[in-house]
Amino acid sequence: MKRIVESVGFLVFAQGAAGLLYGWTGWFRLWTVVRRLDFMSEYGVFVNIVLVVTGAAVMIAADSIKT
Repeated sequence: MKRIVESVGFLVFAQGAAGLLYGWTGWFRLWTVVRRLDFMSEYGVFVNIVLVVTGAAVMIAADSIKT
């Protein structure tokens, strides 16, 4: 279970980081999910920052899961 939570946290973190790179430089166009959602298009940078923080928090919280 701990590995699954860590993997999900990493995926969320990677989506946020790729979205920020796309927003600032135009790279990683295919990896970003936020840019494909129309209702989040105005808040792209903010949503990607939230994804990075959430992914990091989930990965840190995975350490408290007992195996």
